[in-house]
Amino acid sequence: MRKATYGLDSVKQQIASLKGCGVDLEVNIGRKRIKTFSGTIQSVYPSVFTFIDNDGSIKTYSYSDVLCGDVKIL
Repeated sequence: MRKATYGLDSVKQQIASLKGCGVDLEVNIGRKRIKTFSGTIQSVYPSVFTFIDNDGSIKTYSYSDVLCGDVKIL
């Protein structure tokens, strides 16, 4: 089992610092398919954060998605 290098609190702080900034997200949607989205982090909640794509669609991701590598902030 791989040792975690970051904790959940550090991931939350990093995402909270990017709130309102333009970022790119790389999302693993399964079966070796990866999609990249450009937009801004709209809101930060205790368990999840919301992301608005440049197309106007709202996506919600949990901090554990970032921690395990399913969502990467570029």
